[in-house]
Amino acid sequence: MADRTPRSTIYAGSAHWGSGPAGQSPGGLFRRTVGDDLWEPLTRGLPERAEIRALAVHPADPLVVYAGTQDGPYRSLDRGGHWERLDFPDPGMVVWSILVHPHNPRTLYLGTAPAAVYRSDDGGDTWHRLPNAKPLERVQMTFPTRVTRLAADPSNPDELYAALEVGGVMRSPDGGESWTDCSLDLVKLADRPHLKSRIVSNTDMEGMLDAHALCLSGARPGVVFLALRMGLFRSADRGTSWEDMEIRHFSPLTYARDVQVAPHDARVLFACLSPAARSEEGTLYRSNDLGQTWTRFDRGVKARSTMMAVALDRRDPDRVYCATRTGQVFGTQDGGNSWQEYPLPASTEDVYVVACG
Repeated sequence: MADRTPRSTIYAGSAHWGSGPAGQSPGGLFRRTVGDDLWEPLTRGLPERAEIRALAVHPADPLVVYAGTQDGPYRSLDRGGHWERLDFPDPGMVVWSILVHPHNPRTLYLGTAPAAVYRSDDGGDTWHRLPNAKPLERVQMTFPTRVTRLAADPSNPDELYAALEVGGVMRSPDGGESWTDCSLDLVKLADRPHLKSRIVSNTDMEGMLDAHALCLSGARPGVVFLALRMGLFRSADRGTSWEDMEIRHFSPLTYARDVQVAPHDARVLFACLSPAARSEEGTLYRSNDLGQTWTRFDRGVKARSTMMAVALDRRDPDRVYCATRTGQVFGTQDGGNSWQEYPLPASTEDVYVVACG
């Protein structure tokens, strides 16, 4: 029987423009339809030398795509062929994360650096800053704190969570109007010898506050899964306390850059694991039991740098894509039994995000 599911369109975003071996090293946003031979650079309407750190495809209309840039949010109504800059109140804010409300796709949230959260109630036409989304400054880094991921509880989508690099986790019970810090227990966990880490700051709690991604599952309301420098962590009480998921018992690589719940099965998690932020290997792991056990999913794949992001196709549970920092994109169309590599143009670096729709 012929496969009647539409082919996936994959998007990958890079935040690096530099000098490569042949001159200019490419950055920005790329698009590819599975089955095609090449990536297409997407530039029409985007800022010059666009830095892409966040992407979101409309859950019901894959023609609509949102991109976060160093010049605020942009929207496309034709799968990235043309872009328009959205009415954003604070120029100069770098967008690091975009969340589409799971029940009302006209409501959007985005996170920035310096750390702030914005909301739109009209599909992105206009935005307003949520005044109380202010993280505690526990660690002094050489870069401003970033809101690297926003997530909503599927059972109560007005309950929001924000992952901050380097700032831990915040929670809002009311659609972003008020926020509380959820990082105190992460700081306490940093007393354990194997969870101490400092690279830039003068405190060993730095690694436990270096949060990259988080997600929630409809199978366990109120349970938060968190990916950060020191591994994968779980909270069963909406961020009040945290426990180490001990990914080191399943993977030799523990630096966690992404964690996501499968859209077709709320018990299934995917996590991107590597040795460090900049490394020469990376892997994609899968759990079928909400993180109790993990197995390597990208069997046969050889990543040559940190695994940065995973994208899950809402239309087909067998389609999964992941991307490395230096531009390798891998995809499976058959639930992980076989993999294809879709390399981005040579010398592409600092790939932060991959999406599909």
